[in-house]
Amino acid sequence: MKACVIVNPQDIDTPDAWVLRDPRLVRLTGKHPFNAESKLQDLYAHGFLTPSNLFFVRNHGAVPQIDKSMVDNWKVVIHGHCRSPATLTITDLMTKFKVVTIPVTLVCAGNRRKEQNVVQKSLGFSWGAGGVSTALFTGVYLADVLEYIGPTKKAKHVVFEGYDKLPKGPYGTSQLLSWAKDRRRGMMLAWAMNGQASLEPDHGYPLRLVVPSQIGGRSVKWLSRIELSEIESQHYLHFHDNKVLPMPACLAPEKPWWYDPRYIIRDLNTNSAIACPDHDEVLDMGSKSLTERYILRGYAYAGGGRRVTRVEVTFDEGSSWQLANISYPEDSFREVAFDDPVYGSLDLTETDTCFCWCFWTFEASLEVLRQSKSIAVRAMDESLALQPRDMYWNATGMMNNWWFRVCIHELEGNKLRFEHPTMAGTQPGGWMQRLKDAGHNPAKPEFSASTTPAAVVKAPKSVLMVNPEVNRKITPQELKERCDNKEPLFVVHGEVYDGAAFLDKHPGGPESITLASGEDTTDDFVAIHSTDARKQLAEFHIGTLVGGKVLDNSQQEVDDNSGPFLNAKLWKSVVVESITDVSKDCKIYRFTLPRKDQEIGLPVGHHVYVRLREKSMELEGQSELVQRPYTPVSRPNDKGFIDMLIKLYYPEPRFPAGGRMSLCFAALAVGESVELRGPIGHFIWIGNGIARISGVERHVEEIGMICGGSGITPMIQIIRAALEHPEEQIKVWLLSANREYGDILCKEELDQLALKHSERFKLHYTLTGNTPTEWQYSVGRINPEMLVEHLPSPSQDKLMCICGPSGMESAAKEELEKIGWDKAAQIVLF
Repeated sequence: MKACVIVNPQDIDTPDAWVLRDPRLVRLTGKHPFNAESKLQDLYAHGFLTPSNLFFVRNHGAVPQIDKSMVDNWKVVIHGHCRSPATLTITDLMTKFKVVTIPVTLVCAGNRRKEQNVVQKSLGFSWGAGGVSTALFTGVYLADVLEYIGPTKKAKHVVFEGYDKLPKGPYGTSQLLSWAKDRRRGMMLAWAMNGQASLEPDHGYPLRLVVPSQIGGRSVKWLSRIELSEIESQHYLHFHDNKVLPMPACLAPEKPWWYDPRYIIRDLNTNSAIACPDHDEVLDMGSKSLTERYILRGYAYAGGGRRVTRVEVTFDEGSSWQLANISYPEDSFREVAFDDPVYGSLDLTETDTCFCWCFWTFEASLEVLRQSKSIAVRAMDESLALQPRDMYWNATGMMNNWWFRVCIHELEGNKLRFEHPTMAGTQPGGWMQRLKDAGHNPAKPEFSASTTPAAVVKAPKSVLMVNPEVNRKITPQELKERCDNKEPLFVVHGEVYDGAAFLDKHPGGPESITLASGEDTTDDFVAIHSTDARKQLAEFHIGTLVGGKVLDNSQQEVDDNSGPFLNAKLWKSVVVESITDVSKDCKIYRFTLPRKDQEIGLPVGHHVYVRLREKSMELEGQSELVQRPYTPVSRPNDKGFIDMLIKLYYPEPRFPAGGRMSLCFAALAVGESVELRGPIGHFIWIGNGIARISGVERHVEEIGMICGGSGITPMIQIIRAALEHPEEQIKVWLLSANREYGDILCKEELDQLALKHSERFKLHYTLTGNTPTEWQYSVGRINPEMLVEHLPSPSQDKLMCICGPSGMESAAKEELEKIGWDKAAQIVLF
């Protein structure tokens, strides 16, 4: 159980570059933060106790770097509704309370989530079946510590907080006090594992909470504070993680389901997996007798201290089941008590609770295996909780415990190949993805059928994008001549369209059309436009292209990388250099430019189009390019890179498909590339009080701004330019609306600008959700009173800029008109 002695190369240049990690671990979330599991075969091969270097890891951010001097003075503060609040060092814990060592299996609530993600992408990343590990933990019982401090009657919950630094505060969660005081539940404050002198950094060094039989998310690492409280934990991730939400059809859109205590996960559910045969293992039966036996092996576990009482195996998809043999290594610790001056008492002789996994085996004849198309396993615990046949897909993808199935393929030469459902993380392989790629439903497999029944897939409705009454034929030469005369004609699917009547109506400004003049824009148009937008195209149809093809600009333009990077008529590739979390659903993606000294070439107020291909689960070759406009948050003088702040719209019950483009971003990894094209836009801040709107320059004395969420991105560019240029005297107002405090993007920079330029920059926030205790700004949706109080009054030399969700933009625009703003001349939508 020796720990690693080198830093993994993948951790270099990350905040965890000092942490030693085993390269055999399968990374699930790229380089950082570190989340990983062992390959199932490696995990099972090490038996009952998992070496600490192969123990699964769940980190929400960087590992706290705690040196020896900090450990010597490490204290856990215990306060709240108790008679004797205390601040205890690890030495205090060792000397004031009985030290114990007990075996505990910890399991991530996302164990086996990859299977759910193949059916439909959930909010979480793709754990395989290796999100489970077992160790001997050394520490003291939480019940003893609670008895020492004496909870009062007001105390109902015990809140635990870690030392990690996350965007929305440290990780924290809570336990019911009645559970925490019950020593039979085995909750511990632990400082060592597997006989080592201390915990390893990834596992909570120097002190952690260990909660047996509950999901791993309840075992807070780097423990620094315990509070006796009347209410449950108010930590962000206590509410927004580790929940099994109802199926989407069961939810009303406005239901506050994240905060509903009924959906919190505490105890583990019953689960099992097949470790042997391994994925892609080949069994060469050769000339062996068909009566010879092959031993199937795997693990099983249950929650709440309950024992797994049976494991069953089926070779005919559940028509019949056979009992497997179960071994309980945990029971060997009940046979003899052991005391050690360092590791305390290891004594389970008087307990009957089960905190650990068990192992099962089943001897199958080669004849049975050869005649079978699949193997499936299910387990039952002593409460008769049985693993279900069907998957309960849920938005968080947690607690997946349907039957674990292995597909059997018959090969030439009297051989069998075994195929597991999925492979952890981004690893390819598994029958679920294979079935989905073939058009079948992986949630309803029927291996015994001659062909797995295809899922019913409705053919997409074709969208009529032409005018049936238009019969005109247009040659490439005519198209070129008309475009040379500044007519904005373009081609989609071989049909010619005139965009002149839509120039002033296009949300992206007239340049979005004029830049495509004379070219085939099929890929770009399909990538960015919705079905409704495609229907509108018929109105502008003027003919059919005949006598040859036209090229798109990527085929016509010759790129010159000697100047600024962006080219409005050419798609250019950039590579993901880093991905940084800034909130629960927002990340900054940094892309590397071809030259380190290369400028971006983006005017203030303009945006770029981003294009990439979906990592689709559709039929191979059928994935589409997806394209959307984004405003970078890089500064104009930045060189060699471009930063984009992207809000990710993950699947959730109200919108189970999630955001199409943002999910493409969510799937991006460091080293992968996207394409950019621009600059594009109808607004440019020239400087010295001059703005250019749709090609017309005008003088501006004050700018009011309304933004929602990631709508801050164009605003921050204008704010910087207006405030940081020494010759500017313009006054700027910003009203920023968000759901929760942690959703406010660029807040630190905005607050600093407001402080530095207090005479010229008026900043105000409003939150529609929960507010911090000392919140000094508005609460609720933007209303007429906010528009009057926190924005400039209308006049000819003022502008109002709006960027946010379409509903917010429409409502704000309507209210601004009511108080005197001219929607055509003074209101700018981004």
